[in-house]
Amino acid sequence: MNNSVKPRKRHALTTRLWHWVNALSLIILFMSGLNISNAHRRLYWGNDGFAAADAWLEVPRFPGWMTIPDYYSLSAARDWHVLFSLVFAFGLLAFMVAAFANGHLVRDIFARAREWRLANIWTDIKEHAKFNFEHGDGKYNILQKIAYASVILILLPLMIFTGMVMSPGMEAAWPWMTDVFGGRQSARSLHFIAAWLLFGFFVLHIALVLLSGPIKQIRSMVTGNEPQETTDAEA
Repeated sequence: MNNSVKPRKRHALTTRLWHWVNALSLIILFMSGLNISNAHRRLYWGNDGFAAADAWLEVPRFPGWMTIPDYYSLSAARDWHVLFSLVFAFGLLAFMVAAFANGHLVRDIFARAREWRLANIWTDIKEHAKFNFEHGDGKYNILQKIAYASVILILLPLMIFTGMVMSPGMEAAWPWMTDVFGGRQSARSLHFIAAWLLFGFFVLHIALVLLSGPIKQIRSMVTGNEPQETTDAEA
């Protein structure tokens, strides 16, 4: 009687590459974005905004240890931001094409109709409260699917398109995009909100990885395999 460990494929190579490239890009974009935010800390709705009385929010000044670079420099922060926005945008595009082609989005991310039943969602919530994250029939349960789909299909594209609206060159080329978001300052506010929602997802994601076994989770995202114990009987 032998106990052997046979690897089971969990993540495709394209998913793993995008995961790490996207994580690096988002960290650099977030930190350089905080530096850019320090240049003008008030947020507005519409096309115009400068006066404090017109702002809906004034954000704090972020310290150097939170920003890239670690000193105030609008030009340097913009250089970092533009460079990694290209890595981020084209990386997401490549992932979406690959995920549609290999069926990852339809098979693992899109929830089936039966999964949207309130009883199923409530069961998922209770299992998460017990720190049981490996329940459900597929690779991800309904709460995971909702979170991943919201990030991949809503928040990440929103970051890209609102960022394009804030670029003077892009705004000149496609002025209709400004109207879609209700004005340049509205796009800036939505960009800021989406960035902090992604930060919240990042913190929650790291917490759940730590709770569900970080070595196993990181190994599967590096190698693509998930160890599965099986028992073989040999004569």
